[in-house]
Amino acid sequence: MAGGIGSRFWPLSTSDFPKQFHDILGTGRTLIQHTFDRLAGFIPHNQILVLTNEKYLDLVLEQLPEITPSQVVLEPEMRNTAPCILYASLKIQKINPDAKIIVASSDHWIEDNAAFEDNVKEAYSFCDNHQDALITLGIQPTFPNTGYGYIEFEKQSVQTAKKVVQFREKPDYQTAKSFLEQSNFLWNAGIFLWHVKGVLSAFKSQQPEMFDLFHKGEETYNTIHEQDFIATNYPKAQDISVDFAIMEKSSNVYVIKAKFDWNDLGTWGSLYDRMSTNSQENVVINARVLLESSEGNLVRTDGNKIVVVNGLKDYIIVDRKDVLLIYPKSKEQDIKLVMRSCQMKYK
Repeated sequence: MAGGIGSRFWPLSTSDFPKQFHDILGTGRTLIQHTFDRLAGFIPHNQILVLTNEKYLDLVLEQLPEITPSQVVLEPEMRNTAPCILYASLKIQKINPDAKIIVASSDHWIEDNAAFEDNVKEAYSFCDNHQDALITLGIQPTFPNTGYGYIEFEKQSVQTAKKVVQFREKPDYQTAKSFLEQSNFLWNAGIFLWHVKGVLSAFKSQQPEMFDLFHKGEETYNTIHEQDFIATNYPKAQDISVDFAIMEKSSNVYVIKAKFDWNDLGTWGSLYDRMSTNSQENVVINARVLLESSEGNLVRTDGNKIVVVNGLKDYIIVDRKDVLLIYPKSKEQDIKLVMRSCQMKYK
């Protein structure tokens, strides 16, 4: 999935050039390229689909020359994750009614690709014997994070794929602490695995109106008539996440604990946590800096610009073309609102 805007990564991430197409970490590869590399390690190139907004088609093909235009599933309007997953699943079923599917976000950071592959194969093996199962990968919490959703699973379960009791929304700090103390809670990473029959059965049961909307175009999928059908009908779909649409409503949901480190790279603060710091705990990306009496800052520029900072602590400093952001890390969740305010004021 590569259709999000990543507005909390503004001013680097914009609606015209979202974060998944940026080399945010300064590695020489963009986030979507890293995700493709990870999947292509054990999935044939021609079996990888990219779900994105139609205006990002050229960006996808430019950054992923290994795929063809037919592998890019285009949404004419943003409708969250449920419609695009249902649409893609129907396309996949028409090609292979026995397919097993992994749904992965293009902007997550995972270092241990071998461990990731092991988890995926564990989930696929479970799907072979439980075709109706909806599986998600959960991350072992390392601290009481209030920015993630949590998955509660059955404590007494001894199998690798554990039955999910319920999904819990982002908690306050004390609630998050209690989750960790109970030891049967995982962070919700938003990585899903299932048999195509299982996910389509869930949509048909839990979202019958959406299922009927997309299923009536079955004959057009993977033909020259597909885009006409989608252009007319996709905007009619409800704007809803796959979590709310089917995962939280279904009784056959399982979670497998991830063996790999994971970061959703949802905010500048999460990037700061991911990167190595210097002796003053500053993170510097694509910049030459002179930092005096400054600590805990993240500094990122384009073009290796020289940045001089004196007397700042715990700030986000991002220089991007015609926008300079200097903002406290403690208020990073407000960056989306700041972006909107700037857009309204400086159209």
